[in-house]
Amino acid sequence: MEKADKIINKVLNKPAQDQQNLLLTKEYQVQADTGLTEQMCSICGGRGIILQGDTAIPCSCMEQKRIENNFKSARLPRELQKCLFDKFNLDYYCTSANREYYENAKRALNAAQTFVKNVLNNPHELGLLFTGSVGSGKTFLAAAIANALLAQQKQLLFLVVPDLLDELRATFSNKTDTTEFDLLDIARTIPILILDDLGAYNYTEWSRNRLYSILNYRMNEQLPTIITTNLDFEEIEQYLGERTCSRLLQMCRIYRLSSEQDIRMQKYLQRENLK
Repeated sequence: MEKADKIINKVLNKPAQDQQNLLLTKEYQVQADTGLTEQMCSICGGRGIILQGDTAIPCSCMEQKRIENNFKSARLPRELQKCLFDKFNLDYYCTSANREYYENAKRALNAAQTFVKNVLNNPHELGLLFTGSVGSGKTFLAAAIANALLAQQKQLLFLVVPDLLDELRATFSNKTDTTEFDLLDIARTIPILILDDLGAYNYTEWSRNRLYSILNYRMNEQLPTIITTNLDFEEIEQYLGERTCSRLLQMCRIYRLSSEQDIRMQKYLQRENLK
């Protein structure tokens, strides 16, 4: 056991939060200020340690804080923290009309689980691109990957593409100390990046260049990237350009998800029918 004064000094002098926190949105900052991590622990009174004579041991609340901080720095939304592989329900893809939906979903699930297993040993594992219609489970699988890796204390970042572009534009105002380079550098260099909702937006030349910069760097450095999109590759080329499309083909394995009906709608109808 360490002496109390040594542990107290560690707690008081712990380093500032990781660079990833530059990417916390206002919503997440409010959660950090008012959420569970700020509540006073009834065991240690918020000190993070329990004194036992002249020695001190870490309080059990510290592990919970570590877990919460991992999710915040990864920017995984609270709703998506519920997405786990064993909750990916293949029944939503079982239809009498098209058996292919089920087989594609099963392959995508297996690919996601295999990615998690492989990337724990190989930091340069090929990424994944999930394409398909709205409500077909793409974001669920991407979030399940994030949750599985966060449970293994892997460093990652979950970014919704339109939000990322909005944050990059916001750096041109005087309302933030964060620079465009800061944001781009984090997205480029984070060990595992998840880009959710690469959709059909009104991309400008500026926004296309920023996304290209991120993807090109990660391809060259062989940093795994998970991408979800409702676009096919012809549409990706139309919206983002040939060079970005080409890089996605090189850096990702591609899986398509389809369902007869939006899974969110299916869940809504199931929920309402239970009333």
